Amino acid sequence: MDGEPYLYERSGRRYPIGDRRWRGDDGSPLSVSAMTGLTPDLIDSAERSLWRYRAALPVDAKHRISLGEGCTPMPALDWRGHRVRFKLEWFNPTGSFKDRGVSVMISHLQSQGVTRVLEDSSGNGGSAVAGYAAAAGMDAKILVPAATSPAKILQARAYGAEIELVGGTRDEVGDEAIRQSESIPYASHNWHPMFLQGTKTIGYEIWEDLGFRAPDNIVLVAGAGSVALGCDLAATELLAAGAIDRRPRLFVGQPADWATIAELVNGVTGPDDAQRRPTIAEGASIARPVRLPEVVAAITRSDGGAVAVSEDSIHAAVRALGGRGLYAEPTSAVAAAALDHFIDTGDIGPDQTTVVVLTGSGLKSPARMGEVFGES
Repeated sequence: MDGEPYLYERSGRRYPIGDRRWRGDDGSPLSVSAMTGLTPDLIDSAERSLWRYRAALPVDAKHRISLGEGCTPMPALDWRGHRVRFKLEWFNPTGSFKDRGVSVMISHLQSQGVTRVLEDSSGNGGSAVAGYAAAAGMDAKILVPAATSPAKILQARAYGAEIELVGGTRDEVGDEAIRQSESIPYASHNWHPMFLQGTKTIGYEIWEDLGFRAPDNIVLVAGAGSVALGCDLAATELLAAGAIDRRPRLFVGQPADWATIAELVNGVTGPDDAQRRPTIAEGASIARPVRLPEVVAAITRSDGGAVAVSEDSIHAAVRALGGRGLYAEPTSAVAAAALDHFIDTGDIGPDQTTVVVLTGSGLKSPARMGEVFGES
């Protein structure tokens, strides 16, 4: 496996890149070994999708399943005396950042001859897998928490996916998916190593859109933490290529009762599972992120930070974004609530280049948006 990318588990054991597995023999999630980072001359500037960065992806582009994902806008807006750029990931084809990871993952699975896939999701991940499976001519089965927004379930149904509603918490839905993965290939946006290869293109796009410079700060919401991990991967590869000279600091927000990542970063103890209350940011209500140690390491490595934000601050962030023309779903708006916190602490200053990643549109969550704006 020397000289080419490979898969590896937490113990360090390696597997061939083409191995049909989604976790290691030790039970841990798999990662892809570091790819050769990009320099500007390696970008396919004629390609209007994330596949413009094909030189940094471990999937042969001839197998790609693409709906034009990536190349999302990043307007600069005033925010409390700061000029902040907002990366609008709802401009992806199915309406969220997850299209990036799913495009690369489904492309990889198709190259292996897979014709049916299983996913578990609170909404956006399932919609993305259903959409890209349809584009690839694959069958898809999506396990969804019973409390998920009907609009998100409807979207996956529209793509022809089989939907199974599962009672219990988001983590319990994941457990059921692992059980069913014994008979259906598991295309998990949390477990599958190729998903992060797609999400890292957020970091590459930010770098390219800033004139091939790294921002000072990237502010994100974290449920499973895949955006943080993707940005960390991009920074690692760009540093190795000499394309940037420092990592952007990663600042992560989580709903207060679902802030396992923030708790570990800050060395505090959160509520027991039985004490966790539902959050309007339903997409971030994950108590046991699959890649928890890796996410904490990425934040720490960047000299960034993490914060648990209240429900009131999430509501306020949705309104503040709306007042600037950005219709972000509550899960996505957690990043704006985190931005407020780190401005207040002085960690983010007005003279720094700051990018906030907004992962999904309020159009995906009409009921939750109704809660914020007093309509139901």
